[in-house]
Amino acid sequence: MRAEGEKKQPIDQGLVRQYLIATHGNFEEVQKLIEKEPDLVHAVMNWGGDDWESGLGAAAHTGNRDIAEYLVAKGGRMDIFAAAMLGELEIVQSMLKWYPDWRELKGPHGIPLLRHAVVGGDQAQHVVDYLQTMKEEAVQCK
Repeated sequence: MRAEGEKKQPIDQGLVRQYLIATHGNFEEVQKLIEKEPDLVHAVMNWGGDDWESGLGAAAHTGNRDIAEYLVAKGGRMDIFAAAMLGELEIVQSMLKWYPDWRELKGPHGIPLLRHAVVGGDQAQHVVDYLQTMKEEAVQCK
């Protein structure tokens, strides 16, 4: 058992890569990898050019709700992009106060916030509607 504050060794980048690829749509592989290395739930990778991605981010931009919900249940850190895909309007609204230029927000691979909500399907339609209303209001104010 580690002492409080004692750091673990970094996770092997090959394992992180394998995990991130799986979180784009291979739920069984994600479960196996998290069982093997639970800290993967917090792993992120810079694919280059400031393209940072977490497992939850991958599941969010691909609309893989089951993987996203699993990762959140395992302690994955919610962000505005995952909240949009999952249809968590209250979370999106509370975070948008910090991002007045939300249309400029880009998730993994440069994918915009609205696109994350769209891939959330019917369960995220109210987030899509909200963002589109905000977009229309911004245009009318100009």
